[in-house]
Amino acid sequence: MSIYAISDLHLSINNPKPMNIFGPVWDNYLEAIEKDWAEKIGDDDIVLLSGDLSWAMRLEDAKSDIDYISALKGKKVIIRGNHDYWWKSISAVRALLPEGSYAVQNDAVKIGNNVICGSRLWMTPEYGKTQAAEDKTIYDRELLRLTMSLESAKKLMTEGDRLFVMVHYPPFNSTFASTVFTDKIAEYAPEAVVYGHLHGSSSRVCRKLVLNGVTYYLTSCDLVGNKLVKIAD
Repeated sequence: MSIYAISDLHLSINNPKPMNIFGPVWDNYLEAIEKDWAEKIGDDDIVLLSGDLSWAMRLEDAKSDIDYISALKGKKVIIRGNHDYWWKSISAVRALLPEGSYAVQNDAVKIGNNVICGSRLWMTPEYGKTQAAEDKTIYDRELLRLTMSLESAKKLMTEGDRLFVMVHYPPFNSTFASTVFTDKIAEYAPEAVVYGHLHGSSSRVCRKLVLNGVTYYLTSCDLVGNKLVKIAD
């Protein structure tokens, strides 16, 4: 059982939205992902999808996008991104998922000896800049939600299990310095953390980063060549 990750697919099966308006890397990107997925993923493998799965505004409109992902090989775990407006209720999302697909929201799921937890997070301020009051409120709330997720995972873990953390927003700013998010994650010593949200050639990115002993993987599909990123064997 191997662990892979990819994020920010921005699907729109029911109401097609041309993603190549954001650049040529989006030309036929789903075909590229499907091909890579078929070559890498077996039925027992796990694929982590850390947010912005669908452009849909309503859950019923996201069903085709969920069905599209669910039909691919492997077990899938999804979390909510900032554009997943269709994701209103975790219970409603879970009710829509077929067998072999899982959703986490400030909690955790266990698949074999792998425990996977996740939370959306929020924008981390740049060095020397003061957060707006509204952003600070959300930032603090997301720290609490991340803690809930990690604690939920801790309760599921037994000897020999591996912990993986999914977040949507990067848990650090463009300087890749430690934050309250990365400090909290380090307390639980996960095998790896995956995140997305970032897009475009102007983004200051690092596809793989080790911080405080934790390995972080950027998985936004356009920034990883529309290929699944292997996280663990």
